[in-house]
Amino acid sequence: MMLKSKVTCTSIIVGRDCNERLLKFRPIEVSMQLLNYFTSARKSRTMPHNHKAKIAKYYWATPDLIQKAIDVAVKAQREWEKCPIEKRLEIWIKAANLMSKKYRQHLNAATMLGQSKSVIQAEIDSAAELIDFFKIQGYFVKDALKYKPISPTNTVLNSLRYRGMDGFVAAVSPFNFTAIGGNLSYTPALMGNAVLWKPSDTALLSNWWIFKICREAGVPPGVVNFVPCEGPVFGDTITASPYLSGINFTGSVPTFNRLWMQVGKNLAKYKNYPKLVGECGGKNYHFVHPSADVQTVVIGTIKSAFEFNGQKCSACSRMYIPESLWSKIKDGLLSTREKLKIGDVRDFSIFAGAVIDAAAFKRISGYIEHAKKSSDLEIIGGGQYDDSIGYFIQPTIITTKNPNEKIMTEEIFGPVLTIYVYKDSKLDETMKLVESSTPYALTGAIFTQDEQWAKRALEELKYTAGNFYVNDKSTGSVVGQQPFGGSRMSGTNDKAGGPHYALRWASPQAIKETFVPLKEYDYPYMRS
Repeated sequence: MMLKSKVTCTSIIVGRDCNERLLKFRPIEVSMQLLNYFTSARKSRTMPHNHKAKIAKYYWATPDLIQKAIDVAVKAQREWEKCPIEKRLEIWIKAANLMSKKYRQHLNAATMLGQSKSVIQAEIDSAAELIDFFKIQGYFVKDALKYKPISPTNTVLNSLRYRGMDGFVAAVSPFNFTAIGGNLSYTPALMGNAVLWKPSDTALLSNWWIFKICREAGVPPGVVNFVPCEGPVFGDTITASPYLSGINFTGSVPTFNRLWMQVGKNLAKYKNYPKLVGECGGKNYHFVHPSADVQTVVIGTIKSAFEFNGQKCSACSRMYIPESLWSKIKDGLLSTREKLKIGDVRDFSIFAGAVIDAAAFKRISGYIEHAKKSSDLEIIGGGQYDDSIGYFIQPTIITTKNPNEKIMTEEIFGPVLTIYVYKDSKLDETMKLVESSTPYALTGAIFTQDEQWAKRALEELKYTAGNFYVNDKSTGSVVGQQPFGGSRMSGTNDKAGGPHYALRWASPQAIKETFVPLKEYDYPYMRS
């Protein structure tokens, strides 16, 4: 094994020369693959920051092709599961090394051009986080394998082994993190499962690179099947299969709810109860105490709300600020916002690129237009948007008189930050709004220099966030350091990047071996 007992996170590397060279290329053809079967491309993707420039051609699988993928996966799973976990871990380490060196900048360039991430956001995601996922899962699995059940005498040996699940796992990944695509599909595979991976159409290029790298590392054909297709068609087909053993999902609440209901409807068909793991976003908050450090609040909020155009699941979208600090924080937010450069990601001086596609542009700009018309809302910074070249929306800051206004309660998933200024005397009352105003509980942050209040807030806001930050932004969880996930309508809180995540995709088997003959059917007390 190539795993060390001490695990450290992957270093961030931004290579301008290499990236600039890779950022110039012709569209790549992305084809569905089942074993060695390729289909021809029929659709195309463009760059979000330049929607006239095609970046990839691809094909949507039909229900028949998805069923073929299921058949391939079910057959491959039995052979793959026989592969010793030590061998699988070696493949994962090889894949991580390929991602770290040979293909690092290919992954970064694909993420920049396909998902309109700035160079640093791409490096954090498609290099560092993706590599960390592949490396640390092996560390956690090795640690889990150390557990040995108690064997009370030398006449008995108890053991536990982790099998793959009987059937196939469906992985449905989002556009916003290349690393999530790799984790959702390949962590179940590591545990002996075969996977149908439906990538987001808007992250096809980077996800295709992951698939190719893992095949080069030694993941056998049929273990992970790359299946671009229309979401409802994929959902209908996989949930109708008796071999469905699990769904690993990141996306919207309505989509996850639909999958869950379809599974419930089809329960009588399944060989197993499918495991459902989902992360569905949130309405993340920054809550500012009157004792907070203003500069920390300003910088943390700007980065959380506007990096990658607020398209991180954990991005700050609502903020609560005391009157006593409002003037200083307002000045800081607005002056910093003015410095943010939005544009083509091939310009390394930009802060953020474009939002992901026309649908996102329409949704986000709709909230901005709502703010312009509402008497409860005031746009104090930004508010401009333009899709003539790319889907560009300026970072927008809004204030609200109504803490329950829809812009404070609904997920926007864009560069829109709404602020409610509360009276210092209404601190306790305002804290209650954090929990009561939205159905989500993904990430949240408090800013304070008052240790006693921080302890109190940790308890009172306990169920408002699966990832909670004190004097730091609500984004930026690191694999192995802050395992990620939320509860309520934010998901099943299975903590990707944590020690138990991989085990969710195993079917443990307890084994008892007895070394002495069994001689008596009765018990001593029965003989008196």
